[in-house]
Amino acid sequence: MEKRSVVIIGSGPAGHTAAIYAARANLRPLLFEGFMSGPAGGQLMTTTEVENYPGFPEGILGPEMMENFRKQAARFDTTILTEDVVRVDLNRRPFVVHGARTAVEAESIIIATGATAKRLDIPGARDGELWQKGVTACAVCDGAAPIFRNKPLFVIGGGDSAVEEAVFLTKYGSVVYLVHRRDELRASKIMAERAIKHPKIKILWNSEVSKVIGSKIVEKVELLNVVTNQTEEREAGGVFFAIGHSPNTHFLNNQLLLSQTGYIKVTPGSTYTSVEGVFAAGDVQDPFYRQAVTAAGSGCMAALDAERWLSAKGIHH
Repeated sequence: MEKRSVVIIGSGPAGHTAAIYAARANLRPLLFEGFMSGPAGGQLMTTTEVENYPGFPEGILGPEMMENFRKQAARFDTTILTEDVVRVDLNRRPFVVHGARTAVEAESIIIATGATAKRLDIPGARDGELWQKGVTACAVCDGAAPIFRNKPLFVIGGGDSAVEEAVFLTKYGSVVYLVHRRDELRASKIMAERAIKHPKIKILWNSEVSKVIGSKIVEKVELLNVVTNQTEEREAGGVFFAIGHSPNTHFLNNQLLLSQTGYIKVTPGSTYTSVEGVFAAGDVQDPFYRQAVTAAGSGCMAALDAERWLSAKGIHH
């Protein structure tokens, strides 16, 4: 079995940035980019125009940006395996990372497997239907797109992030409907009041979006009142899921300390996890910011943390 100083799991901005830094430190990283578990390249593979990443004044397409990240990691001698990691064994040293086809020993591991936005399985909102054609799970990423300008927009959810997304979208939409199944918001008091008082936000209580309608892009939604069981159609320019994210941590099999919501816990201000020699970067450990630029930044931190840790342990390549 091959042994590496650093094995990186994940191929979004965090994983590739970690690879670039680790490779330039002559650590010869091996990166599992995934295959079946979701697009290699992470959530940016499903976004179109990225306009908030510094250094790209004209914007850049998400998939193109991730292709650039990948080329840069490969250029500095990162071995990239196109397969999923099935499990890791953190109870022995060196650790063992089991890919779908390849098992590798690792002196240190950087986990950058990201998170997946939760979506509801609603007719019209699925892959191959209107998903990414007006239906999205990231208002901050996509809200400024021209298709949403001055249109009625629908946010599904009732927590703090749903309110945040609704408030954010008031800059673009003509009106923002917050669609919530219950008769009160789960959001904190201060956030709930912000939504209720906002002149451009209307809360649709006891309601759910039962169907998304449109030929090429979102044109209408069908709303179901869960109390009266009646449905109505309304004009819509966009539908935003704001029902949280699921961090991709299942393969860890509870060998690392996770938060209540499943994110990997790191020592604040670092990428150190509860197991020495294992580091976490990007959205898998970040329920707050979840941006490409913050993920890349924490990928850099993880590589530097791993390099220092390996040096202190006298483990060298």
